[in-house]
Amino acid sequence: MSAKGKLGQLQRTFHPAISFERDGDAVSVSVDPSEKKGPALWGLSRSLLNNMVVGVSQGFSKVLEIQGVGYRAAVKGNTVELNLGFSHPVSYELPEGVSAAVEKNTVLTISGADKAAVGQVCAEIRAWRPPEPYKGKGIRYQGEYILRKEGKKK
Repeated sequence: MSAKGKLGQLQRTFHPAISFERDGDAVSVSVDPSEKKGPALWGLSRSLLNNMVVGVSQGFSKVLEIQGVGYRAAVKGNTVELNLGFSHPVSYELPEGVSAAVEKNTVLTISGADKAAVGQVCAEIRAWRPPEPYKGKGIRYQGEYILRKEGKKK
């Protein structure tokens, strides 16, 4: 199955028990009734196809916030440069079809047509410095709440 739109083209192969029928602008997904995992495959295939159509028409984006003294990000071509408190800057090469933009040095926006690729890039960047529970320093998703701990008592 393939989807083509203003943001590019995506292709995906589906399980052989899944079949698609197109009626004008609508696409219906059906599954072979003899397949044991039929309902799960039907729901998964419907969601994957929907994500492909939305991705090539509107696109997906996630926002990462960087919190910490001296923590910052910069985009240089197809590479994201991160200063995360290590003795060296971290360079992350973006895969094809995914782009990044930085606002105010601490807000990183990852966008692209493939929802899975955007989520994977965000997860790999966040893995360099996940938010810690005492001071809240690290890379977090926008709107993510970090449960804070109290620390030592005297």
